[in-house]
Amino acid sequence: MSHPLLALLHNLGLDLPDEALREAVTHDSYAHEAGGESNERLEFLGDAVLDLAVAELVFRRFPERDEGELSKLRAVVVSRPTLARVAEGLRLDELLRVGKGAEESGARRRPSVLASALEAVVGAIFLHHGYARVYPLVEALLGEAVAEAAVASPDYKSLLQELAQARFGTLPRYEVVGEEGPDHKKVFAVRASLPGWAAVGRGRSKKEAEGAAAKRLYVHLMGGVEGSDGGA
Repeated sequence: MSHPLLALLHNLGLDLPDEALREAVTHDSYAHEAGGESNERLEFLGDAVLDLAVAELVFRRFPERDEGELSKLRAVVVSRPTLARVAEGLRLDELLRVGKGAEESGARRRPSVLASALEAVVGAIFLHHGYARVYPLVEALLGEAVAEAAVASPDYKSLLQELAQARFGTLPRYEVVGEEGPDHKKVFAVRASLPGWAAVGRGRSKKEAEGAAAKRLYVHLMGGVEGSDGGA
């Protein structure tokens, strides 16, 4: 098999019926034009499966790390930019079925579309083979990303600052928008904003909340949809 994704599935004994694979790689624009099911339902399922599988993966690989560190690792690994990068490496764009208008607008190479298609493939594998068989696939797909994230957790405030200066010519603003809980277990909510965009993050300290807000806004601006609160 010449296509890397199909070859990987075959090597793991995870062949899919043609109909299931077609649905997993069908963008909603194609379904609207040609009929049939898009991959949106499979994407929903695959997203949940990836969360669980990556949680198990980091739990097993890093027994010395606490819940907070494991949560950060999982968030980086299952983020849209990471999934899109993996999908691109697998040449998943070559398998995608997109509508004519979406094709002309470059949807086939769009990070959010690629990431969604990868989630849909994982969802289809889960339906046909179950969790025990999909876990090795997730490890094969994202094991390297887990290792990279473990040694270099991104500084999203710095990343957002660089992106803001390059794209908007300004710096992000951070504003405390809420506090919850008693003093010894207080949770802060902070909004990170740029012209036309904002996202809210939460944390046990203002610094942690700022980092969470910066991550959500950065991921969104880079093509994902992780928790952006839209226009500011």
